[in-house]
Amino acid sequence: MSALDPALDGTPAPELPYVHATAYLTPLREGGSLPGLVEADDLGTYVVKFTAAGQGPKALVAEIVVGELGRTLGIDIPDLALIDVDAELGRREPDEEVQELVTASAGLNLAVDFLPGAVGYDAGFDVDPRQAARIVWLDAFVANVDRSARNTNLLVWHKTLWAIDHGACLRFHHAWGRPEAFATSAYRYDDHVLAGVGDPRSVHEELAAQVSRGLLDDVLGLVPEAWLLPDPRRPDPQAPPDAASARAAYVDYLLARLAQAERWLP
Repeated sequence: MSALDPALDGTPAPELPYVHATAYLTPLREGGSLPGLVEADDLGTYVVKFTAAGQGPKALVAEIVVGELGRTLGIDIPDLALIDVDAELGRREPDEEVQELVTASAGLNLAVDFLPGAVGYDAGFDVDPRQAARIVWLDAFVANVDRSARNTNLLVWHKTLWAIDHGACLRFHHAWGRPEAFATSAYRYDDHVLAGVGDPRSVHEELAAQVSRGLLDDVLGLVPEAWLLPDPRRPDPQAPPDAASARAAYVDYLLARLAQAERWLP
């Protein structure tokens, strides 16, 4: 079950599902952060994004915030879970790069439900314009720079379009301190793979009305506390000092951007 089950009332559950990794199957080398295909003790197969990869826990925070927000807005996004990874899982790997990454990421990581048989989106797939508009609107709202024709981060599974990989969103958390810059920054629609398919203005009123402080508080409540603490590897003097203030800051930044929609809508 997803943390935001559309069969319920559309509000976030108190926490994401929690599973234990049982086997590392194979690395997925399409992206730069080296996620891996992993089996878990619930008999599920997941794409696992590791805390020691790339931008570290901040990318996982963005995956949760944007993924669960997108789900409430009617976008198909694979279910998320928290997955506990034992360091021993990494030590068994013959690939030294994988071994180092998995071992360094021992503990809590992010698991994304694997969609077997899914294929990458291309322009030959017939997309509902309103569904495309929802995806474009969300990407503009959270400043997603990673949904281009070069790298669509869209999958077609069971004749449905699924949005994946949101770790590049919410760039403000890599350098805190200028909420107005994020709130008012324009969005490059000319680089978005669906910009000519769906018009975000056509869904703006509907989607903006759903993005409340309460919803954002609930979504931020799904993020593990440790991932919200300042990253000692990347010191930022203006970063929120603790998890509670970080959650509040994310909400404030996103509401400020929502209030400036005319600055980033096309």
